[in-house]
Amino acid sequence: MSWRATVLTIFPEMLPGPLAYSLAGKALQAGIWRLETVDIRGFARDKHRSVDDAPFGGGPGMVMRPDVLDAAIAGAGGTGPLLLLSPRGRPLDQGRVQALAAGSGATLVCGRFEGVDERLIEARSIEEVSLGDFVLSGGEPAAIALIDACVRLLPGVVGCTDTLAEESFAEGLLEYPHYTRPQMWQERAVPDVLVSGDHQRIRKWRRAEAERLTRERRPDLWRRREAGQAEAARQEVER
Repeated sequence: MSWRATVLTIFPEMLPGPLAYSLAGKALQAGIWRLETVDIRGFARDKHRSVDDAPFGGGPGMVMRPDVLDAAIAGAGGTGPLLLLSPRGRPLDQGRVQALAAGSGATLVCGRFEGVDERLIEARSIEEVSLGDFVLSGGEPAAIALIDACVRLLPGVVGCTDTLAEESFAEGLLEYPHYTRPQMWQERAVPDVLVSGDHQRIRKWRRAEAERLTRERRPDLWRRREAGQAEAARQEVER
């Protein structure tokens, strides 16, 4: 059975968008994964197809109605975890992506306006997911990014699976630097070790560079990695 992404949105025409191209697009055509879009406005209860209303307590903007969105979720019949793309959600990381890709799929709710009525989030036990500390006009671009991250991990999508094992976040590290021809460009040479033919030295260099970049650019990742290693060592001693 193919992996299935069900996307609830008020702009279904935004999908598949970039997902129709490159690896994701080829996998979609091959049936490795499926995309289903659900127009939330189709579940509105008035002639204007309203999906939002003014917030209780006042304030700017509008809020997505719980009754309309709940009906859309029920009608969607999606599979896998129910996720809301929201800037206040838990930051999406590679571990969560791997878990989603290993399942049957995901049902994604694309938020709009000021957000979604909190009662719906509680009633449906919706998991809120964020791409980072910034705000988008809506959840659709974030949903596309999440789906792309999952699809590329599905069997048969990436030709060389070794690529997945060495890329950023695979071991809690950022990826090492890459170089290709020409060997000399604008008076900048490729590091000697990469043209040495010594594969053991190359592996050591790449590992050291990955660790250096992670320490410099993502100290949070580095601290998390060190904490995990310390915990693993402690458990080993206790055995």
